[in-house]
Amino acid sequence: MRIVELIKGLAPSAVSGPGDTSVSGLHYDSRQVRPGGLFFALPGAHADGRDFIPAALANGAVAVVAEGPLSLPDHVAGIVVANARKAMAMAAHRFFDYPLRGIKVVGITGTNGKTTVCYQLESIFRAAGKRPAVLGTVNYRFGEMVHEAPHTTPESVDILALIAAFRRAGADTVIMEISSHGLDQHRVEGFLFDVAAFTNLTPEHLDYHRDMNSYFAAKRRLFSDFVKPGGGMVFNIDDPYGLRLALAMKESTTCGFSSDAALRPAEIHSSFSGTEGVLVTPQGPLQVCSRLFGSYNVSNLMVAAATALAAGLPVAAVEEGIRTAPQVPGRLERVDNDRGAVILVDYAHTAEGLQSVLKALREMAPPRLITVFGCGGDRDRSKRPRMGKVVAQWSDLVILTSDNPRSEDPLAILEEIKEGIRPLGRKERSPEEYRHQPAGAFTSLPERRAAIAYAVSLAAAGDVLLVAGKGHEDYQIIGAKRLHFDDREELRKALREDMGGS
Repeated sequence: MRIVELIKGLAPSAVSGPGDTSVSGLHYDSRQVRPGGLFFALPGAHADGRDFIPAALANGAVAVVAEGPLSLPDHVAGIVVANARKAMAMAAHRFFDYPLRGIKVVGITGTNGKTTVCYQLESIFRAAGKRPAVLGTVNYRFGEMVHEAPHTTPESVDILALIAAFRRAGADTVIMEISSHGLDQHRVEGFLFDVAAFTNLTPEHLDYHRDMNSYFAAKRRLFSDFVKPGGGMVFNIDDPYGLRLALAMKESTTCGFSSDAALRPAEIHSSFSGTEGVLVTPQGPLQVCSRLFGSYNVSNLMVAAATALAAGLPVAAVEEGIRTAPQVPGRLERVDNDRGAVILVDYAHTAEGLQSVLKALREMAPPRLITVFGCGGDRDRSKRPRMGKVVAQWSDLVILTSDNPRSEDPLAILEEIKEGIRPLGRKERSPEEYRHQPAGAFTSLPERRAAIAYAVSLAAAGDVLLVAGKGHEDYQIIGAKRLHFDDREELRKALREDMGGS
């Protein structure tokens, strides 16, 4: 595509250099630029993309888009715009020939539950005879095409390139998790969603957004700016932020346990085997039979059902899709064992997410609830003591360990978690002491593999063992190194090596 055609609609404040040059690709990483590429010099929190223009030119860029003055060789086109991220998104729509035209687009936002809702929706759309592609936290996928997901919501160029490829392969629906970063950084600029849904909002990413009002404002944009005229909006009104959105937005569908919700339980029963019951919906009663369990997962099921119905799918397809939905990777994912314990891996990595999971497990009345968890480094530090407090309140045995420490000292992270535990009167004991005197105490093993093996050695018949924080992730980031590490693999290995149990 010629530069002069590509920049239509970008409202550039200045254009220099040749406009008839053809562009072979769009890039925001100078290392990925190929000959004939257009480089977007994006502003960032830690680096300015304009500093990488020389590297992009060395790799063959024929055009550069930036927010400030450009000094480029005569043979390179320069386009100055007010917002480089918006410009990149709008250019990507044009470059990939508007891949969203003519297909249904569904977006799910909120702090917790997005991935589970998307897995349910994927199954429901398939049950309705559709061919959905999914872009979310676990991966980006359609059929046999599966790509690693470095971000919940990819950069606009990557999203639209993926959707174009999925569409060529036969996708007729796109289901997306929409992060607050994605909304704030214009990654879905130019999108129009047929249906958008909101799960909940709890403190998270406050190292980026600074406060809950800014976090909420970012999420709100999905509904105020990106839903098609006449499109569907679904809100979980059990959540106060969901209720605020429902009251502010017209023509919305509400769901929740509240008697005011349009979609709500008539009767519902949960056990470790799953959830069964009946939901009241505007389209009539809906039978639920799901492998998910716990009240927070019932909320996720209601969001999924309401979203599918708002998208025009029949009740029968919703019922079948929920019944046949697969295990969501790393979301209360069970690890089989022969000692009679319930061993689970979950992605919960906020205080509120952990509380929801632990509450659901406590509702099952196990003899003991054992929790292994840590907090990630280089992320919101304020949640660390809150997470420690929640785990100490809801768990019988507490084992602190590392998550992804990144550039931080793992021991320093553990100390901040302990600040939330000590006021509850729990004393720290060594692993050796804790094995024999766990009452009113907790322990820590900074090395995650050792912590998991130790927890397995404690677990007995009837106990519930939860390893929380990393879920589906198959890596651990220590310093600058990304090392292979999968909680599920480590649990299976520990179970094999600890044949006798405790």
